[in-house]
Amino acid sequence: MYSVGIAYLLWLLSGCGALGFHRFYLGKIPTGLLWMFTGGMAMIGSIYDFFTLPNQVREANIRRAIFSGSVGSINSRQTWRTVNDGATRILREKKENVERVILRIAKENNGIITASEAALAANVSVEAAKRDLEALVSKGFAELRVRRSGSLVYVIPDMLDKDEPLEEM
Repeated sequence: MYSVGIAYLLWLLSGCGALGFHRFYLGKIPTGLLWMFTGGMAMIGSIYDFFTLPNQVREANIRRAIFSGSVGSINSRQTWRTVNDGATRILREKKENVERVILRIAKENNGIITASEAALAANVSVEAAKRDLEALVSKGFAELRVRRSGSLVYVIPDMLDKDEPLEEM
């Protein structure tokens, strides 16, 4: 397991990150070399590393646990639990971000959104956007309706300005 304290110590010993020792320690060899030859990218990268080093150490520990493949000892079981919790948290954050994008676009469109609009705005596939919209429908936060033109739209009733000429499906 990598240590935040050791990473900061190496950051300090390498001229406040300019030589990239902390990046070599975390297994980031290419960027370690880049830092070494550019003085931490003219110290901009070094300053960035100062603020993000705890997250970099956490990510390096996750990478190490994934690639080690050993799950027999108590330590590695704890590590895998940490990895799984981290992955679950990342997936949950992504889901929350997609839902926020859907709600923002729906608000801009007076409560109406299509799967393709959601996919474009959230930078996900149309299938993934449709799944997220269907999840909102199943939770009761949205409704699936058909426009007079025959196109399917999702409606967030709380965001409707006025009753649109939509028929329920």
